[in-house]
Amino acid sequence: MLRHASGFLRCRATKGLAFAVALVDDLVYPSVFQRHASGKRLVEASVFLCWDSFHSASSSSPSLSIWRRKKEMGKEGLFVVHQLKRLGPGPRLDNFMRTHVSRLLRTDLLAVLAELQRQDNIFLSMKIYGVVRKEIWYRPDMFFYRDMLMMLARNKRIEETRLVWADLRSEDVRFDQHTYGDIVRAFTDGGLTALAMEFYEEMRSSPDPPLSLPFRVMLKGLIPYPEAREKVKADFLELFPNMMVYDPPDDSFDED
Repeated sequence: MLRHASGFLRCRATKGLAFAVALVDDLVYPSVFQRHASGKRLVEASVFLCWDSFHSASSSSPSLSIWRRKKEMGKEGLFVVHQLKRLGPGPRLDNFMRTHVSRLLRTDLLAVLAELQRQDNIFLSMKIYGVVRKEIWYRPDMFFYRDMLMMLARNKRIEETRLVWADLRSEDVRFDQHTYGDIVRAFTDGGLTALAMEFYEEMRSSPDPPLSLPFRVMLKGLIPYPEAREKVKADFLELFPNMMVYDPPDDSFDED
């Protein structure tokens, strides 16, 4: 019976430690353990095999970037957001940042940042952005910077954009082609065409192979800016000679 039990355990090793222990309780009796010490060692080895397999499978499974996970706001996070907005700039805010914000758990801190970004609160978002970058668990990530830049583009903030851009360059963060396209489009929609074209030039210097979809996203956003659009269009046709670009009528934006 021990032989069957241990063999069954090995076949079910990937199910985890709890499942293995349940099988031992159901299939192997204490009296059997006493009479067959070698069998006991065999079953125990099977239990540890189950644990090792379970642990290895868990550690090797792909995990979503912390910047892309759903950020749920806890009670501490709600309290911090409320207090940050109530205090406003000044010594009281700085003291609150030291005594409360610095003590937040990672999940709460990221949720606070996401909520302030959603509210387009530039001042407080930049404050929390600085706190996050000083945390011991912080690792440079393009999604972290993408969210900051998209918020700044919506609010037409040039100075803060250049600050964040300098930070991501200092940390050697590179966007993928789709993210570059979204950022260029966001700054174009915000009316910051010159800044959008600077991001476009960085996109063109990226080592990643160009993709047609980000170009189409940018070309659509650049319709109100014909000079910049012609430059992007020329690059697009050079990179993708077999594709076509839709050009809207010249009077699309004429006033009635």
